[in-house]
Amino acid sequence: MLQFDLKKCGLRSLNSALQEQKEETNQTSWEVINPKGSHSIAVGIDAPIEVNIKGSTGYYCGGMNQQANITVKGSVGPGVAENMMSGKVVIEGDASQYAGATGQGGLLVIKGNASSRCGISMKGINIVVHGNIGHMSAFMAQSGNLIVCGDAGDALGDSLYEAKLFIRGSVKSLGTDCEQKEMRPEHMELLKQLLSEAECDAKPEEFKRYGSARKLYNFNIDNSDAY
Repeated sequence: MLQFDLKKCGLRSLNSALQEQKEETNQTSWEVINPKGSHSIAVGIDAPIEVNIKGSTGYYCGGMNQQANITVKGSVGPGVAENMMSGKVVIEGDASQYAGATGQGGLLVIKGNASSRCGISMKGINIVVHGNIGHMSAFMAQSGNLIVCGDAGDALGDSLYEAKLFIRGSVKSLGTDCEQKEMRPEHMELLKQLLSEAECDAKPEEFKRYGSARKLYNFNIDNSDAY
């Protein structure tokens, strides 16, 4: 394992070293110490490496990730795993606003709670939150899956497209064009798989599914108040 002291060597050196790694690298295990809330740690990685960050981070940790497995032994600021393409990002604490925003692939696991706008405009990412999420989560979410083992705040799934939302607890309110949907066997199987990958012992049958009512795909004067 390569240990990188962020306090001594600086953020630019860390990200440059991580971004230089390729698929054939033999430097596959990295440990980052003394993050002390620094922003944009471990962004733009495109290699199958393991990165363990020992402490909490600022905004955009793990952004644009491809292939890497990133674990944060703490909490994260806004925009963790923003525009993630593949790989896995695990947060052992809480996450601030817009976790997983615009994510196009991979798996984001938040073992604590997530703040507002979790999964905003998600485009294929899978997000599993062990705790609760805040208001306006999955706003304009296009595809992918958001799984919440706790409760959801106001306006869940506002202006939703085809992403699937699975909530175990209560939902304070649904956003425009979001409605509860039937849970079918394929959804149970999907939940079982993703909960297992996220190391969560919740049972698939405890969840409710929410999705798009599909009334806002095309402009309709009768729905003008909803836009």
